[in-house]
Amino acid sequence: MRIRPVAAVTGALLGLSALVLSPPAATATSGGHRTVTTVAHRGAPSYAPENTLASVDAAGRLGFDWVENDVQRTKDGGLVVLHDTSLARTTDVERVFPHRSPWNVGDFTLREIGKLDAGSWFGPEFTGERVPTLDAYLDEVEHNGQKLLLELKSPRRYPGIERQTLGELRRAGWLNASHIEHRLIVQSFDAAAVKTVHRLRPDIKTGLLGNPAAAGLPAYARYCDQINPAHTALTRAYVAAVKRLKGPHHRPLELYTWTVDDAPTARKAAGPGVDGVISSRPDVVREALTGHGR
Repeated sequence: MRIRPVAAVTGALLGLSALVLSPPAATATSGGHRTVTTVAHRGAPSYAPENTLASVDAAGRLGFDWVENDVQRTKDGGLVVLHDTSLARTTDVERVFPHRSPWNVGDFTLREIGKLDAGSWFGPEFTGERVPTLDAYLDEVEHNGQKLLLELKSPRRYPGIERQTLGELRRAGWLNASHIEHRLIVQSFDAAAVKTVHRLRPDIKTGLLGNPAAAGLPAYARYCDQINPAHTALTRAYVAAVKRLKGPHHRPLELYTWTVDDAPTARKAAGPGVDGVISSRPDVVREALTGHGR
């Protein structure tokens, strides 16, 4: 699990050598004593190809303990970490399998996906980087001492992926009390999937991606600990409506907003009282909210 392509590791180290921090910090003070958690979206995709092990390692070297990823299922039932439902944008699948358009994840076996290069599109130093299995990704996050915001991607394409993902988390040791309490959140745009996760493991912290109408929030609060809207949907009134409610664990609902990648937007998004900011440029967000980049 820990074997990494030499070129990718070397490139990442060179690219980040000026940015190595003291101990990882996931939170940033934003006014008074309130802290805002910065989540590294798909790892650190400004420095390494998104959703790869190199990307989660880059986020760790930048000092971010919370990382976000996306989970999907292969044709033969393997769980892999990839954002798009198609392999075309972030791998060389069109070259390796030219006649299998639209190159959807669910149309390829785990072995076939394992042959793909998921790094050279980003830079030659990442040639040979692979689409990680969920098992390998969990191993890397654990090794780095990081925390995981795991998204079930398009779960209706993969019936039963909620239970399967929980099984993988359990086998990897991520469903013990310490991980569940401090290091794991499962989220999805699909409310039914979030509800299923809560039904199967009510102890797990869950998040609903999107901005459901304020009037409907009490229903979601029965099985969601977080409501996580796009930053473009944020208003003070909406944040206040979320925070007036308590979730299934009898704590006030949290709100993590996405995807915030520049300093002015970070400061604006944090203003209404959000709990977290999900960013593909987490170092930029951290500096905007604290004034300290390193």
